[in-house]
Amino acid sequence: MATNEILGQERTGAPPTQVDAKARKALWGAAIGYAMDGFDLLILGFMLKSIAADLALSQAQAASLVTATLVGAVLGGIGFGMLSDRVGRIRVLTWTIVLFAVFTGLCALAQGYWDLLAYRTIAGIGLGGEFGIGMALVAEAWPANKRARASSYVALGWQTGVLAAAVVTPMLLPTIGWRGMFALGIFPAVAAYWIRHSLHEPEVFVAKSKDAPRESALKLLIKDRETTKLSLGMVILCSVQNFGYYGVMIWMPNYLATQFGFALTQSAIWTSVTILGMVAGIFCFGHMADRIGRRPTFFTYMLMATVMVLIYSRLSNPNELLVVGAVMGFFVNGMIGGYGALISELYPTSARATAQNVLFNIGRAVGGFGPLVVGAIAAAWSFQAAIAMLAALYLLDFFAMWLLIPERRGAQLD
Repeated sequence: MATNEILGQERTGAPPTQVDAKARKALWGAAIGYAMDGFDLLILGFMLKSIAADLALSQAQAASLVTATLVGAVLGGIGFGMLSDRVGRIRVLTWTIVLFAVFTGLCALAQGYWDLLAYRTIAGIGLGGEFGIGMALVAEAWPANKRARASSYVALGWQTGVLAAAVVTPMLLPTIGWRGMFALGIFPAVAAYWIRHSLHEPEVFVAKSKDAPRESALKLLIKDRETTKLSLGMVILCSVQNFGYYGVMIWMPNYLATQFGFALTQSAIWTSVTILGMVAGIFCFGHMADRIGRRPTFFTYMLMATVMVLIYSRLSNPNELLVVGAVMGFFVNGMIGGYGALISELYPTSARATAQNVLFNIGRAVGGFGPLVVGAIAAAWSFQAAIAMLAALYLLDFFAMWLLIPERRGAQLD
C-alpha cells in the first residue's frame, strides 16, 4: 500500500486493509506455539503403547493421559486467558510456554502412572493458554478483511506440528524411546519462546486496556442473554470439533495396527495423508470465510463432514481408508480454521482471550473424552460404529450454528 493511502486511512479513521510486519510476526509466533502443542499431543498418541508397556499401565490408564492433558488445558485456558486480558497477550504467552516446556521435560523422568499423570496435567495447563491467546493476538493484529485466513494460518501451525510428529516419531521412537521423545518436545517450546520474546502488544489491545472494565472477563461471557446464547453455541461447536478430532486421531493408529496389521511406519503414512487433507481444508476454510462469510462456510463444511464420516464408517479396505480419510479430514478438521476469527468477532477486547481460551478449551475437555468414548464403542461394537456416531454430532453442530451464532464477517474489533 502506498504511503498516501496509509496516511489517508489514519486521517479518516478507516481500518487498515494491508498486512504489516508486526502482524506477520504475531502470526508466526502464534503458529509456531500452536505447532508445539500439536507435536506434543500426537507423539503422545503414538507413544501410548510403549508407555503402557514400560510402566505397566492398563488401556484405561494410558488413554487417561490424553484426557488429563486436555482437562489441564481447560484449567490453563481459563486462568491464562483471564490473565492475558488483564496484563497482556505477550507476557502471558511466555509464561504458558515455560510451564509447558518444563513439565513436558519432566514427563521423560516419570517413574509410574501417577507422576506421569501429574506432569501431563500441568503441561496441559501450559498448553491451554496457547490457542486462545495466540488467536486473540493475531485477530487484533490483522486487518478485518483477512482475519479468517490469518486464523486459519495459525490453525495450520497445529497441523504442521502433528505432521512433524507423524514423520519424526517412527524414525526416533525405536531409537530414543518415549522418554527421549518427551525430551525432544522441549525444543519447539524454546524456539517459540524466543520468537515471542520480540513481539509487541496489538494496538487495539493497548488502546482498549486503558478502559478495561473492572468486572471479571469470565463474567463477560455470560453478561446477558444474548452473550450467553453466543457462548453456548461456541461451546457446542468447539466440543464437537475436538471430540471428533481426538476420537479419530488418537485411536486410528491403534485401529490400523490391530485390524490390518499396520506397522508404526504404515500408521504414520495414514496419519500424514489425513493431515494433508486437513491442511488443505483449513487453508480453504479461511479464504472462503473471508469471501462468503463465516456461517455459509461453516454450514458447507458441517454438512460435508456428516456425509464423509458416514461414508468412511462403511469402509474396510485400507487403501480406501487412506484416500477417503484425506477427504474426510478436509471437512472434519478444516473448520478449526474459522474459530479464532469467529470468537474474536463475537466478544470485546476485554474478554477476547478469555473467550478464545475458555470456550475452545471447554471443547477440548469434552474432546478429551473422545478417545474414551470411541474406544468403548469400538470395544462393544466396532470402530466403524464409533466413527458413524460422529455424524450425528456434526448435525448438532449445524443446528447450533444456525440457531445461536450470527454472521460477523469483517466486523471491527471493539
